[in-house]
Amino acid sequence: MVFSWRKKKPRSFNGDKKKELEIPRHFLCPITLDLLKDPVTLSSGITYDRESIEKWLDDGNFTCPVSNQVLRSFDQIPNHSLRKMIQDWCVENRSYGVERIPTPRIPVRSAEVSEVLFSIMDSTRQLDRCACLDSLHKLKKWGLESERNKRCIVANAAASGAIAAGFDAFAGESIDKNINVLEEILFVINWMFPLTEQAQRYIGSQASLYCIALFLKSKDLSLKQNAITVLAELLSCNQKYAQELTTIDGINKTLFHFINNPICPSITKPSLTLIYHMVSLSNENTTTEFINMGLTPLLLEIMIDSQKAICEKALAIIDQLCETAQGRGFAYDDALAMPVLVKKILRVSELATEYSVSAIWKLSKGDEKALMEALQFGAFQKLLLLIQVGCNDKTKEKATELLKLLNPYRPGLECIDSLDFKNIKRSF
Repeated sequence: MVFSWRKKKPRSFNGDKKKELEIPRHFLCPITLDLLKDPVTLSSGITYDRESIEKWLDDGNFTCPVSNQVLRSFDQIPNHSLRKMIQDWCVENRSYGVERIPTPRIPVRSAEVSEVLFSIMDSTRQLDRCACLDSLHKLKKWGLESERNKRCIVANAAASGAIAAGFDAFAGESIDKNINVLEEILFVINWMFPLTEQAQRYIGSQASLYCIALFLKSKDLSLKQNAITVLAELLSCNQKYAQELTTIDGINKTLFHFINNPICPSITKPSLTLIYHMVSLSNENTTTEFINMGLTPLLLEIMIDSQKAICEKALAIIDQLCETAQGRGFAYDDALAMPVLVKKILRVSELATEYSVSAIWKLSKGDEKALMEALQFGAFQKLLLLIQVGCNDKTKEKATELLKLLNPYRPGLECIDSLDFKNIKRSF
């Protein structure tokens, strides 16, 4: 087997000197051919950079990349002697622009993570915010040092539940008094998706939801992102928490503000996810409030030129709003509705096509004006092509019904009596 990394040229340095500085071969990682920063030796006796070999092993490989030997163990022994030699070489060649590699930190062990989590649980029971904050800082520091440390923290079965329990407890006691602890918990828990059922219960409590909704109004962009992401994850795991969220005063206006005045995609996307789950409830008040705010025309305008993920989420909301007579009414009155929905068929993704067809189907049933408008913007041709290209059964059923509804308004075409569209002449 030929590995792509064998073809990569070794890195060299060229500072103020005319002659290039070649890195000694034994200072290079065999995988990346870059200077070793954290050399570790496998059971095969070959030394690699820790980050590179961890990625190799995480991808499901169980052999040594160089020798192709099956590894007796996955232990990675730090090669301190080689690392010190590399550091000395870096210092000697500073004039070539070489920077000394820092001494790598020792990776965190699962036992250390368990000890810190136990401390968090203990301080939560006592509502000792200072002790809890110290433990959270330790977890955060470990996680930011390396992806390996972060994986070690997340892999602990008690992690998400213990941290979420802390959020619920401190939010319930006093948000103002415990704001620093709550912010740190929100940061760390963003590493732990998908949330366990236990974590969902704590984050989905009334006290927790109220606190997170309050953080959405913060001027701190990072806190805003952490809060909205956790909410979107919670509702994606279990939609029942959407009902609890709708009871929080001002949440609808906050989410609408994020869409109407976009800050960044990392806030816009989860905001759309939350709105979708909230309008999917059998709660007319929530849907009516969003419609009266002007959500329909706003989403249609956004979809004209937006990223794939944002377009899909916006279409999902439009489709859901069209479930109600009021939602359909606002869509009927918007000149962008039909042309945008037709345009998105077969243009964005399979999911976007499904939502577009569904929304057109809901708008067109029993409405001659909507059918004529759909026909005018090329819906017939696109639906026919969709049937021929292939789609899921649900979308195919709606596309077929739409074609039958549109067909009488197209002079010169015979009526569609079956799902066999191959003999129908297309005019595009």
